[in-house]
This record gives sequence, C-alpha cells and structure tokens, in this order.
Amino acid sequence: MNVSKENRPWGFYEVLAEEKDHKVKRITVLANQILSLQRHQQRAEHWFILKGKALVTLNEQEKKIESGQAVDIGKGIKHRIKNVGEKDLVFIEVQTGDYFGEDDIERFEDVYGRS
Repeated sequence: MNVSKENRPWGFYEVLAEEKDHKVKRITVLANQILSLQRHQQRAEHWFILKGKALVTLNEQEKKIESGQAVDIGKGIKHRIKNVGEKDLVFIEVQTGDYFGEDDIERFEDVYGRS
C-alpha cells in the first residue's frame, strides 16, 4: 500500500485509503498540540482513538475521550481535537460524503495562524 504522509504544525497524517465514497487517515497529534476549530460542508467524520487522550470540541460542547473510544462529527459541525496527554495522540479518521479535498476546511480558530 502506498501511504502518503503530510506534515502539519501539530503533527502529521497519513492517508490510508482514498475512494470515491470515503477517505481514511491515520492522524498523529503531538503532545499538547491542537488542531484548528473547523467545519466541513461536504463530509462527515468518524474518529476512533488508537492511543492517547484527547479533548474533543463539537460545536459548544467539550468531551474527553481516550484509547478505544470514538466520536462522530456530522457535516456542518464545528469540531477540533486536542492532545491532552504526555505522549502522541493517534486516531483513525474515516471521512464519508461527496468530496474530501482539504479546501473543504472552514477554519474558525487556529493557534498556528492558518486561515
């Protein structure tokens, strides 16, 4: 399998599968790092935590999850994940919908200054 790796300020992700109706990523968030508060109009996401502890934001609610737990994010839901542990947070993201391009990210807050 040809896995592509994309580095980001918070860690990196690897695309494990990309099909017409879904995309699968393995995402690694470094200790004390956080992804942007964002939403997507064309895809939903399912996050399954493999390793570590996370604080997940879904709209106005925050929820702690850890290894073995999962969360579903519907289209149009503002969301983000923060690594609240001392070690890497690793999770599988399954995207479903009509379009999976990175330009379907609408950012609201980003500690790295991305828009």
